[in-house]
Amino acid sequence: MTDSFQRNLAYKRNGEISDVSLFPEGMNRVALGLEYNGSLFHGFQSQVSGIATVQQTLESALTSICNEPIALVCAGRTDTGVHATNQIVHFDTHARRQEKAWLRGANAKIDDGVSIRWAQVVSPLFHSRFSARARTYRYIIYNTRTPSALMKNLVTWDRRRFTFADMLAGSRYLTGEHNFNAFRAADCQSKPSFRRMDAIPTNKVGDLIVFKFTATYLYYQLFIIIVGCLTLVATGTHP
Repeated sequence: MTDSFQRNLAYKRNGEISDVSLFPEGMNRVALGLEYNGSLFHGFQSQVSGIATVQQTLESALTSICNEPIALVCAGRTDTGVHATNQIVHFDTHARRQEKAWLRGANAKIDDGVSIRWAQVVSPLFHSRFSARARTYRYIIYNTRTPSALMKNLVTWDRRRFTFADMLAGSRYLTGEHNFNAFRAADCQSKPSFRRMDAIPTNKVGDLIVFKFTATYLYYQLFIIIVGCLTLVATGTHP
């Protein structure tokens, strides 16, 4: 059995690799940093129904410029309406391009609402999901009496009066390692376990309340549920 044949048996396209020697000759692993407007898509992950998703849109463009089928692996999937400023994905391809060619070629073919901010050929040991040290999410509340026409799809409008100090105090109880099972969505498929929340900085800038969640892993809709609970604390509905 030849070395190249053994490598092909051990290699799974886009998969996690523990030894560079297992990576097939002529194959390249490319990482991309994405920005997208989530209100234009039904989440990141491709759907069987063929509805518009970020993954489907980008894979179609990359398949065209690579002249071979391309499948993406992302650091973390996002739901419908969730935006991204630096979502990391990777893919394996036989195509060789300069970094600026990946940017110009793919951005010229993808739909409005998605932009590749950077592209880089990376080590075969890199994996967008398993190499991630942390993931950061922001949730923004527009806290005024009337909604914003310009920021409708970018923020959550809430006209209730909040005691910001109570909201800030409540968020401090959630940092560190905890069992966040009580904050899981009803249809969350992840197994209950302890998660580490490194920080939940909460800032108020004018009429905007900005939550920033940094964690190694988050349950489905976890941060949305946490924000909802903190607003109840800030209105005095719950202690």
